[in-house]
Amino acid sequence: MNTSSDDSKKVSLTIISYVSLTFIGYFIIGLSLAVLPIFIHQDLGFSATVAGLVISLQYLTTFMLRGYSGKIVDTKGPKQAVVMSMTGFTITGFVLILAYYFKFSPFICLGFLIVTRLLTGSAEGMVGASPINWAILKVGEKYTATCISYNGVASYGGLAFGAPLGVVIVKYSNFYVLGGLIILLGLIGLFFSKSKENIQGKQTKDQQSFWNILGKVAPYGLCLALGGLGFATISTFMTLYYEYHNWENGALSLTVFGVLFILARLIFSNAIPKYGGIKVAIVSLFVEAIGLLVIWLSQDPTITLIGAGITGLGFSLVFPAMGVVAMKTVPSSNQGSALAGYGLFIDISLGVTGPLVGGVADYLGMNYIFPFSMIMVLIGVSLSYFLKFKTAKSIV
Repeated sequence: MNTSSDDSKKVSLTIISYVSLTFIGYFIIGLSLAVLPIFIHQDLGFSATVAGLVISLQYLTTFMLRGYSGKIVDTKGPKQAVVMSMTGFTITGFVLILAYYFKFSPFICLGFLIVTRLLTGSAEGMVGASPINWAILKVGEKYTATCISYNGVASYGGLAFGAPLGVVIVKYSNFYVLGGLIILLGLIGLFFSKSKENIQGKQTKDQQSFWNILGKVAPYGLCLALGGLGFATISTFMTLYYEYHNWENGALSLTVFGVLFILARLIFSNAIPKYGGIKVAIVSLFVEAIGLLVIWLSQDPTITLIGAGITGLGFSLVFPAMGVVAMKTVPSSNQGSALAGYGLFIDISLGVTGPLVGGVADYLGMNYIFPFSMIMVLIGVSLSYFLKFKTAKSIV
């Protein structure tokens, strides 16, 4: 009994040592996530659509580099991808400082902010699936679901703690300090990743193309993308939503979302192997929709925070639930590409949310953004039901 417990603890600590790199990356992303929409909209004077579009540009480059990242992981190992990612995050800190220096000229400042978003997206694209694969290669494929879950805790935990800290830094200091912290964290991640041993998976002659892999995981990724709209609406527009209603502490919603997200991962860690990925995804998406409904109907900032928490509780298991099912559709030699391809769909979701939901806010009103997102998530529930019947024979 003690030996088994010690082995389990050792595996957990090993996984954490790799996904901590994910935490660093998403903590950096979170630092600017809540403050840039307000800065672009209020300080620089651009519309909510422009603010959302600039934030979403990050996910354009993330989308473009997911496939490249997966190929590097499958052929050269995850270390190179993570090192490139941390280098990119470090550079974004310098560009953010430069952008703030030109704050007196809105269009020049916006131009540099666009560069920071593109660089951030590139760095996210390289780190997104790489630490997961690094951990899986180290502890074995039987811990795939655990690695994905821990990585999710790291990524959304990073966002949850990074976003409010970014707001505090900008409120009591300025973007120079924020940029300096990003540089410091990027360098820490860079040196830490360089200190770890690279691990390469087995190479086989039946290596499939990324686009072939993408086609196999696409149905499950689409469910993830629809679920991601709820999270993306909160992460991109909640601070503006709070400003619209003259409420304070909008960034706190990301923290509440992240805390409930993490708790769900920890409390319901055995739900996926026990009930099956698709069943868990259906329930999770439905709970997420309820959270968005609470936000929509709320007239109080505290109730809105509760809605954000319910949304995080629901969205928490969508990625690993559908991810485990998606991974079963490809051979182990294509695991890096499969995770990268599957992860593309959350990038698509986050990428389209800015201009799409920003357009809803500009043309219909800010109060319509959460019912719109709720409808998208409910479509995800319907698609999950379809996949449940389609893949019934393969679900244990």
